[in-house]
Amino acid sequence: MKLDNGEREGAIPLAYCHVTNSKLLLVTLQELLCQKTAVGVKGRCRMANGSAKKMPKAQRRDQLLDTALCIIREQGTDALTLGYLAEQAGVSKPIAYEHFGTRAGLLIALYEQLDQRQVDELAAAIEETPKQLENVARVMSDAYMACYRSIGPEWSAISAALKGDEEMERFQAKLIDSYVDLYCSTLAPYTALPDTELRLRCVGIIGAAEAISREMVRGNLDEAAAARVLQSLIVNWLSA
Repeated sequence: MKLDNGEREGAIPLAYCHVTNSKLLLVTLQELLCQKTAVGVKGRCRMANGSAKKMPKAQRRDQLLDTALCIIREQGTDALTLGYLAEQAGVSKPIAYEHFGTRAGLLIALYEQLDQRQVDELAAAIEETPKQLENVARVMSDAYMACYRSIGPEWSAISAALKGDEEMERFQAKLIDSYVDLYCSTLAPYTALPDTELRLRCVGIIGAAEAISREMVRGNLDEAAAARVLQSLIVNWLSA
């Protein structure tokens, strides 16, 4: 499955995209994806710097994940197997299997890696954002739409590749619950809504963000307008 750089539909949960100092702070694809080098076959992703050398386990895992993202970006998820990942990363197959176990385990690890980096940035962003609902809503909305433009296709591809996988379905359900909890705790200081009602509205905000981003990708509104609509929705729903 070849990615179309955002032309395909599908959205990512709101918590994937965050900012620092009220500006978008994405872990850019240039940083996350392995650097392409000429190896005689177009689109192959190999690490630029001595991937075969011995590395600490954590560093090796990061290298494998970076290489996996590159493969998805350049060749689509169909090309991503543990064997091919090992080849492109310059390691033996047992090393890839030791880290991830299964292809589904690898794809879930990609979700977790990107998500954790973004969640960490959300905490920093909210800490430095003026403590008013309008400001917090703007930070969330601007970040989501800009992030979707940058990494939405990769998330859509990974999600599509895991459709029907029971392990992934359990993981996604747990992830969504954690996102709702995160947004409830972030937005609770700015609303008088009861906890139960706030949680329901946060679920709705995540769904609305996905729908608005699809309209943006279709060309029905630009990124700035999409962010304004989402910001307005957050403010209005939490002010009611």
